Amino acid sequence: MRRRSLLASASAAALLLGATACGVKAETSTNSSAQASASALSGEITFQSWSLKGDKFSPYFEKLVKDFESSHPGTKINWIDQPGEGYEQKVLQQANSSSLPDVVNLPPEFAYQLAKAQRLLDLKSVDPKLEETYVTGGLKAYSFDGVEGVYGYPWYLGTDMNYFNTKALAQAGVAEPKSWDEMVAAAKTMATKTNGRMPLISTMPALQDFSSAGAPIMKDGKFAFNSPEATAVLQQYVELYQAKAMPAEVLKDNYLGNSALYKQGKVGWATGTASMITDLKKEAPGLVPDTKVTARFGTPPLFVQGISVAKESKSPQLALAFAQHVVDNTNQVEFVKLAQGFMPGTKEATANPEQFTGAIDDKLMVEAVKIAASQMDKAEMPQPPQFSNDMKTYLGQQMALALRGDITAQQALDKSVDYCNKKLA
Repeated sequence: MRRRSLLASASAAALLLGATACGVKAETSTNSSAQASASALSGEITFQSWSLKGDKFSPYFEKLVKDFESSHPGTKINWIDQPGEGYEQKVLQQANSSSLPDVVNLPPEFAYQLAKAQRLLDLKSVDPKLEETYVTGGLKAYSFDGVEGVYGYPWYLGTDMNYFNTKALAQAGVAEPKSWDEMVAAAKTMATKTNGRMPLISTMPALQDFSSAGAPIMKDGKFAFNSPEATAVLQQYVELYQAKAMPAEVLKDNYLGNSALYKQGKVGWATGTASMITDLKKEAPGLVPDTKVTARFGTPPLFVQGISVAKESKSPQLALAFAQHVVDNTNQVEFVKLAQGFMPGTKEATANPEQFTGAIDDKLMVEAVKIAASQMDKAEMPQPPQFSNDMKTYLGQQMALALRGDITAQQALDKSVDYCNKKLA
């Protein structure tokens, strides 16, 4: 259950994938008195962030707290920050001991567990401006099957884009692909022209690739990604691998991902958030002039961190008001000026990225952030919160067997769906 904040290593763009396998005891009490009333605010609460304390972000949070307290005399906000490693366990311990901070930074995977156990406030029930203010995909990320409501404000967001090595494409006589079908054709051409020395595609399909092809991921609360549409997607990858259009590294358990091979100049395409440009400048500056960024094909993935409110807060009005302060448009814009490469969770800011791109010096990153902002209206979580790390590992193993030709694509997905549903039960 290894997790990291998106900003625990911003340049690495830690992507919060997979779901928790831990549990939390259910809370049976109700608390519906959190409707914020600014004129009546008083008391003391705790706000918890995740791996954000340090020279870069601490001044921001100190000002955030001071501004709120100055505007609301008689209030006290205690800001605490938890380390990157072990955060899931820490949050679950806090919830089980009834010591969950009043306002807490949670990714959707963690919020899902707490929402199921009735430990988080349903924001939809207390914030009438929720849907008109915040990015739709971000709100959907905190809306869970079987749990009515919305359990987190979208705070800072990211998505993947295409990164193409234009020099490698040109040397192989391949035009920049404009669609996934063109991508597959280009990969086969590059494999032939370079005799497999410069693959274009170097990643396994993910659940979102199946979804983009029209395949359902879950039906009636069970996994169902072994449909004909998903099988056809995996079969494409089988054919690519067997045509030497994919590197052998994708089959290894310790594979670091397509961005690692891209930075090593071994593949012609990678996916990554806008912060990947920071990595390129540090690790492979010679690639930067030949790198072109474009929007992802299909449904872009959404990576999101959010702000939730504890249902058991002893000062629910204050907790809700401060959570709304953290995620209002002005404060979100100021935050992503520091967290460069990420997007705010408000519709206003994502529709007007010039509100925060002016703080970015690198022209390529500015372009990438604008592309990312343009994808926010259709970006979705790449997998449901029920999809755990061991499920992801098993699926990867079965797909590797299919790529090698040991089993068929259909068998790989059938076995994976069966495994995932047994784990789910």
